[in-house]
Amino acid sequence: MSIVSTKSYAFAIQTIKIYKVLSEERKEFVLSKQLLRSGTSIAAQIREAEHAQSSADFLHKMNIALKEANETEYWISLLKDTGFINQDEYSTINRDCSEVLRLLISIVKTTKSNLIKAKNA
Repeated sequence: MSIVSTKSYAFAIQTIKIYKVLSEERKEFVLSKQLLRSGTSIAAQIREAEHAQSSADFLHKMNIALKEANETEYWISLLKDTGFINQDEYSTINRDCSEVLRLLISIVKTTKSNLIKAKNA
């Protein structure tokens, strides 16, 4: 299992836990459901990419994971700015989301570069 796969899976678990708190204790259902969907989708897309049919398919799935991570970062910020999560909760989950996001950006850039090199070779 790769670093991004491991970290995104751990992030999915973290997302599920914060969703439970938001829905059960804080009675927030709309934003938390969006966070749950995008936050767990990241690891699912990465898992699919691990068995991609081609480099282009791998890149496509990683791009989807990158978009989901970016969307998740948005929902996290929105939950903080509307008072549903406090600064400590925000700092922890946002740090982890940003780490996965940075890894995905790197993977996408490297894969694109490698595909261009292979095409021009």
